[in-house]
Amino acid sequence: MRTGARLTLYGLGLVVAFGGAYGVAGAVVPESTVAGWTEGSTMNGHGEADGGAGAGAAGDAASGVKGLALDVDGYALSSVDAPAGVGDPGELSFQVQDHAGTPVTEYTTAHEKDLHLIVVRTDGSQFRHVHPVLDETSGTWSIPWEWAAAGSYRVFADFTPAGTDESARTVTRTVQVAGDLVPVEQQPTRTAQVDGYTVTVDGELAAGASSGLTFTVTREGEPVTALEPYLGAFGHLVALRDGDLAYLHVHAEGADPEAGQTAGPDIAFAAEAPTAGRYLLYLDFQVDGQVHTAELVLDAAPGADPTDPEGGSHPEGH
Repeated sequence: MRTGARLTLYGLGLVVAFGGAYGVAGAVVPESTVAGWTEGSTMNGHGEADGGAGAGAAGDAASGVKGLALDVDGYALSSVDAPAGVGDPGELSFQVQDHAGTPVTEYTTAHEKDLHLIVVRTDGSQFRHVHPVLDETSGTWSIPWEWAAAGSYRVFADFTPAGTDESARTVTRTVQVAGDLVPVEQQPTRTAQVDGYTVTVDGELAAGASSGLTFTVTREGEPVTALEPYLGAFGHLVALRDGDLAYLHVHAEGADPEAGQTAGPDIAFAAEAPTAGRYLLYLDFQVDGQVHTAELVLDAAPGADPTDPEGGSHPEGH
C-alpha cells in the first residue's frame, strides 16, 4: 500500500469527517489536515435509492451540495454482505471496484487509515465510524458486525486511490436490516451525555455562511484536558443533513498534535451549511485510549439574501 503526503477529507462524503481541537491554551488541530480539506473539499449529499445520481442530486447541485453515489469517478461500491437481522453475529464485507469491475487493492492513507467506513440508519441513529481490514488478495474489506436495531442503513466508504493525483472519493449503498423498526425523531440538542462525559456545543449554523462551532468536553462538571490524538487529530466531526444525510462542509482549526500531547476541553470547527435545515453532528474524541462519540443536533437558520446589499431580510413590501 502507498501512503500519500497530503491528508484528504473523509466523510461519509462520506464523510465529510473532520479533525480538530483546541489545546489548553489554544487551537490544536492538524494544519496539514486543514490544507487537505481546503483543496477541493465539498459538501456531500446523495440522490435517490442507493445514493445514485438522480433528480434529487441534480437539485442539490444547484445549491452546492454534491450527491453521494454508488459510483464516483469510475470507482464503485460493490454489494454489501452483512447479517440479515438484528442480533445476528457475522461480518460486514464489500469491495471498492474500478470502472472495469476490478477490486481496488492500493490506497493512499488519509487520517491514518486507507479507508473510513461510516454506517448510519437513515433517521440519523445507530451511527458508527469504523475501519475494516483489507484482504489484499481478494480486494475485500471486512469487519465483524452485528446490527443493534432494524431499519434502512446507509453504508459509506471513504477512500483515496493510490496515486499522486488522486483525490478522496466516497461511495455508498443502502442496506436493509430485518426486524421491528422504532424510528427516532431528531430534535435540536446542544448537550450530549456519552460514557460519563458531557459534551456541549456553542455557536449557530446559518445557511450559506461560515459558522464557528466549539464543542466542550467535561466529566462530572470538570473540564477534560486529556483529549488524545485520534486518527491524527484531537477530534473528528461528521455532520449530516437530517432527511437526506447530505454532509456538512466543516474545517477544523489548529496545528498538528505532537507525540504524547493532550488537549481540551474545547474542540473548534468552522462549518458551512448549504441550506437551512436540521443537521446531525457526531463528534469523535479519545481519552485514555477509548474513543467516544457524542451526538448533537443543530438547526441552520436561513442565510442572508445574496441579492440584498445590506445582507438582511425585509418585511414584505419594504
